Order: sequence, then structure tokens, then C-alpha cells
Amino acid sequence: MTADKPEAQTAGAVLMIRPAHFGSNAETAGSNFFQRSAAGIADAALRALHEFDALALALADAGVRVHQFAGQRTAVLPDEIFPNNWLSLHADGTAVLYPMLADNRRRERRQDVLEALVDSCGYRIDRVVDLTALETREQYLEGTGSLVLDRERHVAYACRSPRTHADALAEFASALHYEIVPFGAVDTAGRAIYHTNVVMSLGTRFAALCTRAIADPTERRTVVARLEGSSRELIDLKGEELESFAGNLLELAGSAGPVIALSAAALRSLAAPTRRTLERYGDLVSADIATIERIGGGSVRCMLAEVPLPLRASAKEPDETRRPRSLGS
Repeated sequence: MTADKPEAQTAGAVLMIRPAHFGSNAETAGSNFFQRSAAGIADAALRALHEFDALALALADAGVRVHQFAGQRTAVLPDEIFPNNWLSLHADGTAVLYPMLADNRRRERRQDVLEALVDSCGYRIDRVVDLTALETREQYLEGTGSLVLDRERHVAYACRSPRTHADALAEFASALHYEIVPFGAVDTAGRAIYHTNVVMSLGTRFAALCTRAIADPTERRTVVARLEGSSRELIDLKGEELESFAGNLLELAGSAGPVIALSAAALRSLAAPTRRTLERYGDLVSADIATIERIGGGSVRCMLAEVPLPLRASAKEPDETRRPRSLGS
């Protein structure tokens, strides 16, 4: 990816993983205070499947192309419903594989998904940027959880946390020619927030951000200035809205125009003026994913990996020119 060939901010297709073994993940609970106990929730895995299907259907009804993949039945991967942490895809045919903190999350990375995007879905993957070796140095960067990308301007906003390491950010910036805007963020109890995409989201013409979560005044001013300088309207979220996952939304391209995907809880939490402002920039498409949010500690944006990859010119290209290389090779 080069700075003189930016990509559009919004994709018209998403990748989703329908989980085979959704549940609590003890390996991630220490850094994700949004996770709650599964106690008292009967049939949580089945509920999560129904919630997954409702979101996928709502997006498809809005004209977003949804590429669904079945979860791995041979491995217990409670967070595989959140593929954006191990993979990001880009308009120049680049796929990026990310280093993740939890050992059981690293097994979510799948060669067959990359191959299916090419062989079955008709996309091109011309380059794989594999950052996963950074795990051996405990330098983590969890995809578009750690990174909120201004794809048009090649700027990546990143909230420092145990899952977002400065050296890994530098590796990403070098490989994809992005500028990094780092900052620290905390929840209303003063605890470090684990992922940037809980604090903020960027659309084509808006930026939703909980400014009060950025505790350092200088960093807050820097982030706000950069967002406003990108010709976006800043939508300042309240702390209660952030904690209902209102920052964890994603603008997509639907068949009739922009779509803003968010959870039912996030939608309910929005103050009326905030909702009216957001509605100016797209149709609000929501689904009730309360079980996923409570047990998984992530929301709609976490469930979606955008697919802005270029389409193949011809499905008759030789396999060796169009199949992505193996993970870890």
C-alpha cells in the first residue's frame, strides 16, 4: 500500500465467522473489562448463534455483501466470532495477519479463509503482510481492534494497551505506509481500555469518539484536531454510550447508500441529538447481540472484517498466481 493510492473508507462487503464454540475466554478477561460472567445465561452458545444470524441478515437486507465462514469445530475458540483481530484486508490486494495476546486466539488465523476469499468469492490477494512473529517478543497488535484506520489518508489511530504495542504499530506503519496517532484511553472507572475500536469509529464524513476517555489533555487535543482536520464531523460520545458499545460501530456501503452497523444496545444508549447526527450519515442497521457483548466483551464492529479487496479480472487465472501464501510462511 502506498500513500499515493489510498483506498475508500467504506467497504461494501464483510467477512464473518459463525462460531462453533462461543463462550467465556479466561485468557482475555484480564485486559477486557467489557467481558462479563456467563453465569445465569442458559444456552449462551446457542443464543450467540441466533444473534450472529440476526446481524448477518440485517446487513444482507441492507445490501451489504456478507461472506460467512463456519467456525472451527475441532478447536475450542471462544472468540473466533471476532475475526477483525487477526485479519485486515485492503483495496490494493493486501491481507495483514496480526499478533495477538491470548494464545487461544492465535489459533483463529485460518489459511482456508484467505483461500476461499480468492477461490470462492472472486477476490485478489496479492500480498500477505505477516506480523505474527512479533508474538515471540510479546509485541501485540490486534487488527482493527487495535487500529482504527483512516483508510483514505493512511492514518491509524491507536489506543495503547497490553494488546497494542508501540513496536508492532511501527511495523504496521512501515509495511502499509500509515502514520500512527497513538493515545491512552480509560473507561469511566479509570481502567485502561483494551481496544481502540471501543473508543472511536471513523466513517467517510463523521468520527464518533468518546473524547473524555482520552485522559491526557494534550493527546485529546491532538486526536480531536486530526479528526476535525480530516473534514469529518466529530460526534462526541458520552461515557455511558461508550460502555454500551456505541463507539463500536462500522460504516459500510449498502445497496442504497451508507449503512452504519451497530448493536441494539448501542443504539438504545445514544442520546437523541447524537442519534440524529449519526442518521445524517447513513441508515442505522442494528441487531440485538446482548449475549455476544456480555460474554465476549465485543460488539458489532468486532464481528466484522471489511473486505475491500479488488475482484479478480478472470476466474481462469492459474491457481499459483492467485492463492495467498500459507500462514506463517
